[in-house]
Amino acid sequence: MFDWVENFAGWLVYSVFRIAEGSKAGDALNFFIYDTIKILILLFIITSVMGAVNSYFPVDKVRNFLSRNKLFGLEYFFASLFGAVTPFCSCSSVPLFIGFVKGGIPLGVTFAFLITSPLVNEVAVAMFIGMFGLKATLIYVVSGILLGMTGGIILSKLKLEKYLSPWVQNILSQAEKEGDLKEDKKTFLQRLPEIFKEAFGIIKSVFWYIIIGIGIGALMHGFIPTGFFEEYISKDNPLAVPLAVILGVPMYSNAAGVIPIIQVFVQKGIPIGTAIAFMMAVVGLSIPEATLLKKVMTWKLVAIFFSVITVSIIISGYLFNIIL
Repeated sequence: MFDWVENFAGWLVYSVFRIAEGSKAGDALNFFIYDTIKILILLFIITSVMGAVNSYFPVDKVRNFLSRNKLFGLEYFFASLFGAVTPFCSCSSVPLFIGFVKGGIPLGVTFAFLITSPLVNEVAVAMFIGMFGLKATLIYVVSGILLGMTGGIILSKLKLEKYLSPWVQNILSQAEKEGDLKEDKKTFLQRLPEIFKEAFGIIKSVFWYIIIGIGIGALMHGFIPTGFFEEYISKDNPLAVPLAVILGVPMYSNAAGVIPIIQVFVQKGIPIGTAIAFMMAVVGLSIPEATLLKKVMTWKLVAIFFSVITVSIIISGYLFNIIL
């Protein structure tokens, strides 16, 4: 599908720029041009498709649906699924988390959304397909949704409502369920301009993350020796997955910025499960997110939330290494 992009990148680097084939600079620039074009194309296609989905399932309708219906456990699945189809990083998910709490949705279900939202979205899916193929992408998406469901269920069993901040406690005590919103009567064709506009908006919002991430990945691809990463987090190190997760927490980014870097990790010999665990820690367990969550949680609840997700990510990393 993207052979023409590969040919174009090679022609541009080696024929137009006249950089020697096989050189470190040539390999790095070729990687950068090829991945940038490929990812932007995939990103536009997938964000447009998911924009169409989101236009029929707006946030308020999902919130009202989850708060009004008893789904016998399926609410965790729907919350995680909604998190997967919304293009939010961990920090921008927090305002929606607050809205869910205001809407009266159980805390565990709200956590399921909060966990999945930064991990799985159209940006991550587009980049994963281009870099790791369909099989790895499907496993990644399913595991992200399962991670959100599992984390939400575990956190719900711990009865943590008492650890919400006083501000949220006051909201919960006064909350009343909102009425259903009026149906949007626009046809699909009428929605298309808005969908494409939103797709371009998403691309614009993550463009520099993609460029910086691919740029770092290109430099690593071209200039860092293969054995550099294997020395520290190789498949022979049984503690490589938790080490990768611990290293990832302080390095806040969204999926667009970190996926090109983990692609190079894999090319340098790091097992894909370890690399994905690192990515999940970067996008799903960030210091800025913890700071924002302090608005709605006590520090004890923030610590419990991060601990449960950290353990879940580590387990997922080991499972990925077994499956892939």
